[in-house]
Amino acid sequence: MRYFIIAGEQSGDLHGSNLVRGLLKADHNAQIYCWGGDLMQTAGATLLMHYSKTAFMGFMVILKNLKVIKRNLSLCKNQIKETNPDVLILIDYPGFNLRIAEYAKKNGFRIYYYISPKFWAWKEKRVEKIKKYVDRMYIIFPFEMEFYIKHDIPVKFYGNPLVDEIGEKISSAGNNIRDFITSGIGDKPVIAILAGSRRHEVKHILPGMLNIVHHFPEYQFVVAGVKNLPDELYIKIIGDKPVMLIKEKTYEILSSAQAALVASGTATLETALVGIPQVVCYKGDFLSALIAWTLIKVRYISLVNLIMDKEVVKELLQYAINEKNLLYELKAILPGGSKREQILADYEALREKLGPAGASDRIAAEMVGRLEMEKK
Repeated sequence: MRYFIIAGEQSGDLHGSNLVRGLLKADHNAQIYCWGGDLMQTAGATLLMHYSKTAFMGFMVILKNLKVIKRNLSLCKNQIKETNPDVLILIDYPGFNLRIAEYAKKNGFRIYYYISPKFWAWKEKRVEKIKKYVDRMYIIFPFEMEFYIKHDIPVKFYGNPLVDEIGEKISSAGNNIRDFITSGIGDKPVIAILAGSRRHEVKHILPGMLNIVHHFPEYQFVVAGVKNLPDELYIKIIGDKPVMLIKEKTYEILSSAQAALVASGTATLETALVGIPQVVCYKGDFLSALIAWTLIKVRYISLVNLIMDKEVVKELLQYAINEKNLLYELKAILPGGSKREQILADYEALREKLGPAGASDRIAAEMVGRLEMEKK
């Protein structure tokens, strides 16, 4: 069968790559086309568009790129028509994917949605579009069950693919993780900095994170960079601070760290699954932040806290990302800190909530089985 998968950002590429592998296991004749990234391509999909050209987030950023987004929508629709897939699989990325879903449904394509957009946090009315255009919803967080049941949309929780992804990444790094990090920084313990995968995230969040570096001369701060952003962006912000930039080695850096400062997003859950105490940070432009404050309905923004339904990790948002707050919170999660042991205990409970390994394969097998049944 033919599959067309759309992922619009780095985390979607990660989840999509494991789904691709699962689909190829369950359907040996699968032809998979995708909008995604290097990971999905390596997994066996034909890459038609890289997410680095489509990842727009934040009101002002989207406004400035409306023409590009419109061209991308048109291109994607044409490619769906040309490849004529048996199913269109949408991964999160609602601003783009819901428009594609509407087009696909009107043109008779079958649509599965894998990884729910955060409708439970804001713009809840958009869930009606899922009801109207999507044939099957696959969720990866247990707390989403109640939300979709409330809207009479059938869903099933098969576990969270990050459980597998983290395990595989750490296993592949093996015993070389510490050697890899210390080869360039000596024997200082590491504090990891994950400032996001988008340019505007790094520009807004990283400067605040780096304001406390001088308070911890006994530690080496390491920024986990992403390759789709230029070195110059990081280097300009880092300046002459004693901070290292290492790109595309996030798991190695995390596994060697004593603690981490993490931009809100999938990285917060990844950091928790690796078992590293963290402080969650987020800052955007003023207008985007104002809109978010008006619309967001949840108590927390980090996935760790949302899943546990309590404050496991501290969240510092907008102007709360200041030197005083960061200094206090980072000290509290480093070895000997007042919050460290409780965070680690809560991480164990978090793993239990996310379910056993093998989620990607289970979801892929269910998709293939359902398609075969529907085509009879």
